[in-house]
Amino acid sequence: MSTLFTNARLIDPEAGTERRGALLVEGGHVKAVIEGTELPEAREVIDCRGKCLAPGIVDLGVKVSEPGERHKESFASAGRAAAAGGVTTMVTRPDTSPAIDTPETLEFVVRRAREDSPVRVLPMAALTKGREGREMTEIGFLKDAGAVAFTDCDRVVTDTKVYSRALTYAHSLGALVMGHVQEPGLSNGACVTSGKFASLRGLPGVSPMAERMALDRDIALVEMTGARYHADQITTARALPALTRAKTNGLDITAGVSVHHLTLNELDVADYRSFFKLKPPLRSEEDREAAVEALASGLIDVLCSMHTPQDEESKRLPFEEAASGAVGLETLLPAALRLYHAERIDLPALFRALSLNPSKRLGLETGRLAAGAPADLVWFDPDAPFVLDRATLRSKSRNTPFDGARLQGRVLGTWVAGRSVTETA
Repeated sequence: MSTLFTNARLIDPEAGTERRGALLVEGGHVKAVIEGTELPEAREVIDCRGKCLAPGIVDLGVKVSEPGERHKESFASAGRAAAAGGVTTMVTRPDTSPAIDTPETLEFVVRRAREDSPVRVLPMAALTKGREGREMTEIGFLKDAGAVAFTDCDRVVTDTKVYSRALTYAHSLGALVMGHVQEPGLSNGACVTSGKFASLRGLPGVSPMAERMALDRDIALVEMTGARYHADQITTARALPALTRAKTNGLDITAGVSVHHLTLNELDVADYRSFFKLKPPLRSEEDREAAVEALASGLIDVLCSMHTPQDEESKRLPFEEAASGAVGLETLLPAALRLYHAERIDLPALFRALSLNPSKRLGLETGRLAAGAPADLVWFDPDAPFVLDRATLRSKSRNTPFDGARLQGRVLGTWVAGRSVTETA
C-alpha cells in the first residue's frame, strides 16, 4: 500500500525546516520526501491543501487508568483521544492501581494496549515496588518485558540510598529513569505556588524552591551514578540554572514541561477552579515566561501533555481537596500552537520538543520526516480557530482547563505506520 501526500507544508524538526512538498509513504515507512513538481504514482493520493504535515507527536508521561480505574480512562478511549490530537505514540505512566511494578502487570498493559489502542503505546514501569520508595523493582526483567523507562511518578523516592542503588542498577542496564522534581516535605499538602495569590485565596502553597532543591539532589545522584535521567517537568525559573549546569557538565540529563505550565499561570485558578489544579501547581507569569524561553532555546527538551484523567467526583470538590491533574491528549497541539501564534517558537522547533526529542530520548526512529522513518504523521491546520467544548472530548474523563477557551489549530488526520487512525463521522 502506497500513499502520496501532496501540496503539504512539511514540518521537519530534524532539519529545522518548513517547506512545500510531497511525501511518499510505502510499507508503513516514509519512502521519499519530494520537493519538485514531478510526483510518483501511488495507490492513494491525499491533497493536504497547503496545510501542515509533521511527524506524529510522542507524548511522554500519559496516564491511562488501566489497571484499576478504567472508569477514568481506558486504552481504547485514550487511544481515540490521542489519534484526535495528533499523538501517534503514548508513553504511559505506571501510577495505576496496582502500580506497574512486575513483568506480569506490564505484560497485561502491553496486551491491552495492543488490543484496544489505535496508536502506539510504550509503557514505563515503577522504579520501586508499589511506588513506595523502599525497594527497587526488577528493572532488568521489566526492561526485557517492554518498559521504556522507570519512574515512581509523583511519589518522590525520599531514601537517597535506595534511589542511588536504583540509579546505579538502571545505569548498568542503560535504562532511563524519570524523576518528579518536587521536594516532598515542602510540597506535602500544598495545592498552589506560594506567594501573594496563595495568601489572598487562603490556600496552602509550596515555594518554587521545592523544585530547585529536588532537582539539585537528583543531579548530584546522576553525577554519582552516571544514570540516564529525565526530569518530568521543569516549571520554575529557579530550577533552570541547575539544569544548565548539569548539561554543561556533560551529564546524561534531559527535561520536560507540560503544555499547561507553558500556557497558563497561577492566576487562572481564579475563584478556586479545580480543573486548574495540577501537580506541580501552576506557577507565576515570570516562571511561565522563563519556561517558554527555555523550551525555545532547547534547554527544556520535551513538551508533553501530562495527561491525567480524573472523574467528576474527584474534581467537583473544594479546591484544596480536589484531585490534581488535567487531560491533555486532544488539547496538547492546539494549546502548544498558542506559543507559535505568539511568535515565541517556530513550528520545526515546536515539533522538535513534541516529537523528535522524546523519540531520541527513548531510542525511537519516530519524530522525523526522512526516508526510512516510520510513517507516523499528523496533518493539521495551525490557523483554524475553534472554541473548545469539553463535552466533545474523546477521553472518558473531561477535566480540562481549556473548556470554553478559544484555540487555534485543528488536527485533520493522523496516521500510524502509514495507516489512518482518524475517526470518520
